[in-house]
Amino acid sequence: MNRRIHPLSFFLFISDMFLVALGLFAASRLRLIIPLGKEISPELVRVPPAVYLIALVCWGVSLVANQVYDPERVLRWYNEATRVVWASALATIIFAGALYMSFRQLSRLQFVYFMLVITFLLLASRATLRVYYRALGRTRPGGRSKVLIVGAGDLGVKVAHVLLDHSRWGFDIIGFLDDDPAKRGKRFEGFPVLGALEELRQVVDERRIEEVWIALPVWAYDRLNQVVAALERLPVRIKVVPDYFSLALVQARAEVLGGIPVIGLREPVIEGWPRLVKRLFDLAVSAALLVLLAPAMLLLALLIRLDSPGPVIFRQKRVGENGRIFDMLKFRTMVPEAEKLQAEVLVRTEDGEIIHKCKDDPRVTRVGRFLRRYSLDELPQLFNVLIGDMSMVGPRPELPWLVERYKPWQRKRFAVPQGITGWWQINGRSDKPMHLNTQDDLYYVYNYSLWLDIQILLRTPLAVIRGKGAF
Repeated sequence: MNRRIHPLSFFLFISDMFLVALGLFAASRLRLIIPLGKEISPELVRVPPAVYLIALVCWGVSLVANQVYDPERVLRWYNEATRVVWASALATIIFAGALYMSFRQLSRLQFVYFMLVITFLLLASRATLRVYYRALGRTRPGGRSKVLIVGAGDLGVKVAHVLLDHSRWGFDIIGFLDDDPAKRGKRFEGFPVLGALEELRQVVDERRIEEVWIALPVWAYDRLNQVVAALERLPVRIKVVPDYFSLALVQARAEVLGGIPVIGLREPVIEGWPRLVKRLFDLAVSAALLVLLAPAMLLLALLIRLDSPGPVIFRQKRVGENGRIFDMLKFRTMVPEAEKLQAEVLVRTEDGEIIHKCKDDPRVTRVGRFLRRYSLDELPQLFNVLIGDMSMVGPRPELPWLVERYKPWQRKRFAVPQGITGWWQINGRSDKPMHLNTQDDLYYVYNYSLWLDIQILLRTPLAVIRGKGAF
């Protein structure tokens, strides 16, 4: 992305400042219109120019500080929305302190109206802009920087797709260069292959290219030095897209450490504020459930002790987030040393996949069968959540010996905290074999949100009561 101030960023900043002023004015009108609180005269809700100036400074500084205008930070709508909300929250706190020190006449309701209105306006304006550009499709007028992509393979096409989807930030794709004769004259993502790499300087001059994005596959990296050398004397910006992102478990992140470019291939999907919110949510829910369910858990422990010899709590090694091994707690549902009999109940599908759970498992005790039917054996995992080994919602922690048989794509499920319940549990549970479970788990990984967690938790009791696929 360009490090200069982008015209769209400048436009957004100016429009945001206009919306701040509009929001403050609207809050004054709403204080008079909405019949909440005691009646107040129009003179008392009038806001002096100095307060408008303070609001503009507070929101302007907060929005810039939260990198709301940085194209790299706000490519996706939820990234932009999150930054806008946090910036608005920070600005509100600063604005409240500034008013306390300067202008205390602003009513509390008026202040609340302003906080809600300005947050809504900032989010609505960006949503409208995104809808506008999406409606324009490929004819959108966002291109200001002519881009040439070197490499028309899978990576180059992916780069074109990303740039096209975000052309409002100034990308105008001219075409591709590629040495493959079979691609000559073809179009990818609607853009032509203009020639071979040896024609680079000519194409850049003739088409007045401003940016060259190099998206060569790993096996063609010997050409990278030649491409960069050919561009050294030309007034173009050069971007290199390394072909390592396909190796990433879920997402890769590039950063600079001491002047050395570093690409992280195993980066957490949930981090920063979303990570903190998820952890606080887990702590609150697990602690509340432990208090509410303590009598029931004590009763279940007594039944297990009376039904068969052995410990009440069963500890089993499981694979958690990022491949970390931990002890998962469960109420014991099998006879002692049941793991030694594991090989006797394993089932293989026609394509060689392993199903390690089956109905009528002879190792399961009478009480254990009841506990499994309604997933009550999972209740001790609330302690795993409390200490941070697990989350309330996420892919289920898997057995290490099963993980050893995973294909590379299946390991992506460990990019988020493993949970007590998850998308798979409310969509089939044990009816699906392991290799299909992972597809459900990856849906959660790629679509994570706190709201999705709440939805899964709310749907879990119904799945438990139905008992479908639980054995």
